[in-house]
Amino acid sequence: MSESASGNAPLAHWDGRPLAGALFDLDGTLCDTVVDIAAALNASLEIKQWRPFADDEVRCMIGRGSPILIQRAAAARHQVLDPDTEKLLLERFFHYYEELENSGRSQAQAYDGAAQALSSLHEAGVRIAVVTNKQHRFATALIERLDFGRWIDLIVGGDTCERRKPDPQPLLFACESLGVSHAQCMMIGDSINDVTAARGAGMPVVCVSYGYNEGRDPRSLTCDALIDSLAQLGPMLLKTI
Repeated sequence: MSESASGNAPLAHWDGRPLAGALFDLDGTLCDTVVDIAAALNASLEIKQWRPFADDEVRCMIGRGSPILIQRAAAARHQVLDPDTEKLLLERFFHYYEELENSGRSQAQAYDGAAQALSSLHEAGVRIAVVTNKQHRFATALIERLDFGRWIDLIVGGDTCERRKPDPQPLLFACESLGVSHAQCMMIGDSINDVTAARGAGMPVVCVSYGYNEGRDPRSLTCDALIDSLAQLGPMLLKTI
């Protein structure tokens, strides 16, 4: 007999309080997307004839959205971009990234434990949102391809709100849209941007140790818990009563 059928359904709690919502970062938390991002970035920079970036170099640039990615790429090549050139490169990046997804050549993969975490929290009645700095259309396409949409109630992209993480606005918008209090929500991410946004929104934050975090040591993150796999999330949060 299942726990639900026996009346012993697991409920989500954190630090002795009920947990009604979980907000997940996407790149570096639920999915490894660095190969796609590096491919689109290098394709967009071909007109500049810069030396291509290796995947590990790009991994350290990810974290605050595509415009910042372009700026960091330029800085890494000791270049300064004027606004028109920066806009052109960003448009090219979006074009090539979308082309990867639409052509079926995307190599983005879900991390081990991601589906398990999403499904277990969803089954426990937790409202789930993805809050990412990736453009909404790209986040939606990736989530649909990975078949995560059945567990996710809301997607907040980097272009959904006026401001992106590390500003808390996207997290608070997600809470309001899900109909849950920020005091009963948790952020699950991989970087200082997620930690800063969660602190600003007044909610706890759990970080994964394998993410991007702009090249910083994940042990430096001042999060409430650091986990090595999202498979650890369910056992951590779900308590049978």
